[in-house]
Amino acid sequence: MSEVRVLKFNTALFKERVSYWLDRSTGGDVNDADERQVYEAVSRGIMDLIWDRWRDCEKDIADRKLKKAYYLSAEFLMGRALGNNLVNLGFGEGAVEALKDMGIDLNSAEDAEPDAALGNGGLGRLAACFLESLASLDLPARGYGIRYRYGMFRQKIVDGCQIEEPDDWNANQDPWSVRRGNRRVTVRFGGHVTANSDGKGGYQYRTENTEDVIAIPYDMPIVGWDTDTVGTLRLWEAVSAKGFDLQLFNDMDYVRAVENENRANDLSRVLYPNDSGPTGKILRIRQQYFFSSASLQDILREYKAHHGTSLSGLPKAAAIQLNDTHPVIAIPELMRLLMDEEGLGWEEAWEIVSQTFAYTNHTVLAEALEKWPVDLFRTEFPRIFQIIEEINRRFMAQLMANFPGNQEKHHRMSILADGMVKMAHLAIVASFSVNGVAALHTEILKNDVLADWNALWPQKFNNKTNGVTQRRWLRKANPGLSSLLDECLGAEWTRDLSKLQELKSHAQDSSFLNRLETIKLENKQRLADYVKKTQGIVLNPNTLFDVQIKRLHEYKRQLLNVLSVIHDWQCLHNGEAVSMPPRTVIFGAKAASGYRRAKQIIHLIHRVADLVNADPAAKDKLQVIFVPDYRVSAAEILFPAAEISQQISTAGKEASGTGNMKFMMNGAVTLGTMDGANIEIVREAGAENAFIFGMSSEEVDALRKSGLYDPRTLLDTNAPLRRALSTLVDGTFSTSGDFRELYDSLVYGTEGNSPDPYFVLQDFDSYQQARNAAGQAWENRPEWNRMALSNIAGSGHFSSDRTIAEYAQEIWDINSRH
Repeated sequence: MSEVRVLKFNTALFKERVSYWLDRSTGGDVNDADERQVYEAVSRGIMDLIWDRWRDCEKDIADRKLKKAYYLSAEFLMGRALGNNLVNLGFGEGAVEALKDMGIDLNSAEDAEPDAALGNGGLGRLAACFLESLASLDLPARGYGIRYRYGMFRQKIVDGCQIEEPDDWNANQDPWSVRRGNRRVTVRFGGHVTANSDGKGGYQYRTENTEDVIAIPYDMPIVGWDTDTVGTLRLWEAVSAKGFDLQLFNDMDYVRAVENENRANDLSRVLYPNDSGPTGKILRIRQQYFFSSASLQDILREYKAHHGTSLSGLPKAAAIQLNDTHPVIAIPELMRLLMDEEGLGWEEAWEIVSQTFAYTNHTVLAEALEKWPVDLFRTEFPRIFQIIEEINRRFMAQLMANFPGNQEKHHRMSILADGMVKMAHLAIVASFSVNGVAALHTEILKNDVLADWNALWPQKFNNKTNGVTQRRWLRKANPGLSSLLDECLGAEWTRDLSKLQELKSHAQDSSFLNRLETIKLENKQRLADYVKKTQGIVLNPNTLFDVQIKRLHEYKRQLLNVLSVIHDWQCLHNGEAVSMPPRTVIFGAKAASGYRRAKQIIHLIHRVADLVNADPAAKDKLQVIFVPDYRVSAAEILFPAAEISQQISTAGKEASGTGNMKFMMNGAVTLGTMDGANIEIVREAGAENAFIFGMSSEEVDALRKSGLYDPRTLLDTNAPLRRALSTLVDGTFSTSGDFRELYDSLVYGTEGNSPDPYFVLQDFDSYQQARNAAGQAWENRPEWNRMALSNIAGSGHFSSDRTIAEYAQEIWDINSRH
């Protein structure tokens, strides 16, 4: 890294800028400011220092006409920006001292920053990691998404039940966002399509009488590590083109006066609105079209400004990555823009589109492979639907030529089938690359879920195992461990995480292992302090911290964890001989607002915690806690404190996971199935340094297809499991039937589904054995510390830098600025 590229911290300038912003916000100095005003002043001071670099970076990419990657995602779970930017700029120590001289505590300022509520779980956090790695690797790129006003939601627990409250993260205006009003675009919905002769034997299509929405971009800087590259995340906010109707308001028709305004604002109001009903479905797909259309218009405008009006060169200037199916509607929208707005013919437009888009699949779950009612598309996007029909017509002609008479295959692969538009099918047809996100996931896609497509276009399919940024999830989140790594390896591991392999030489170094244990204990105490402060609950850091923190879904099997806790509590309560270490079981999860059964599991966790934590027989032996409102800032405390990483999804259901990687690089040991990236984690850490249980994906598939699985037979022969499960309905945790549906879903099946579809009961014994083995191993402190070290040393493969380098070289064909 050359000295020229690194931005040096200027103490005097930093103090001057912070003082300036304090004066602007308070009319005085730091003594007149509250914590929020201090946070804003410090953040704006940092923005002033990086502003020239940000502007110059964008100009450099444009002037040199570098090919650029555009990452379209419905989610960007960014977390807090201040601390992360200080780390990546290398300003941490300097800022602390400068602010201390001004009478400002940086930690208090950081705590005043809300998490940017722009994502939900792994998908959004992955996108955030990717943007940071793109900047750190000096790669020309930009992220595009929606600037949600309320994001997901703030989770509140009332009587053990999840209550969703609006998370108005931007109520006081985000100091890291810059409004670019001059780059607004118009997105058009509905209307009707007219076709007029173009004088060349074809037709020129226009959509008239549309509902127009203005998309206003807000830019957020993405600061790379130890470089002059500052990337951009551009988020769109929706406002009505018609806005407030003063005439209706004066006529006292107040509801209609703001109808257009509210309908437009809804597009950027909430991430993942409940889509269990038709109006929710309409809003979801309108959101997807809104940000996809706005982003494409922006990309084309930028391309023409720097490359001229001939659009045939777009694939050489831009690679557009579709992060899951949410932005797939961008494919027909780019066709529309090229044909209807730019005057290209179908063949030329399709040649451009099919060389520009790449698609990442993130799931094997059928319900997550989005499909939308045809009637919805016809009404909301009439021209887009015409284009999809033509794409499908041409694709069906190709299938009929390749597989004549195979009507079943044609129907199975059609983009339009059974009254639905299948977005994953559209993505595969139009994209030049289709990638999975872990080795097992990609193989399942190729050999099962998307086998037809892989047989037709094997060259499109590839794997890009996910990764996470070590800057946030190790250097920032775990300063104690980072200091030890700096001492042993130098700071270069922050750029090249493969350097952690060198830690293996310390596997028999008792002094080093003891330091690891001390750091872990300090991190556990930090979590205990956080829980005491936020929940008033006292944790014992000398117990085993057994952690499962992730989105609540049945396939992730939080219910398996809960049943195991119930089993252990019953043994303690009944005075049965049981060998187990003192254990604190920690949950953190949000359930989607319309996901009833997931909410029931959260309720069950709280009822179990109430009973276990109040039982004298479990005192100092077993404690259960649920950390509410799980988010990035909380995760930065939880991951470094964890000793067991619960990764217990049904094999073959988790695409990859990224929490498993964050746990690993912070020294937690995996307790999990051979699913998603767990397989690669075990490969890198060594099977002896993980606790693996349960059926393989092949065994799961075979048992499901056999039709022979009957949980009742299993319960007849497994008394401990039957005893634990019966507590859901025997009044132990509820006398009002709160958990009857959970019980029935496991034993009998509900709503026409087979019983125990995620094989919670089938894997229970194996899970219990692995959990007991992990507990026994933890009590052998030297051996456990060695296992923790092996996980840290093996985590280098899971840097998002490695993942992004693979995307850049093998899919996007983009190069570093330097």
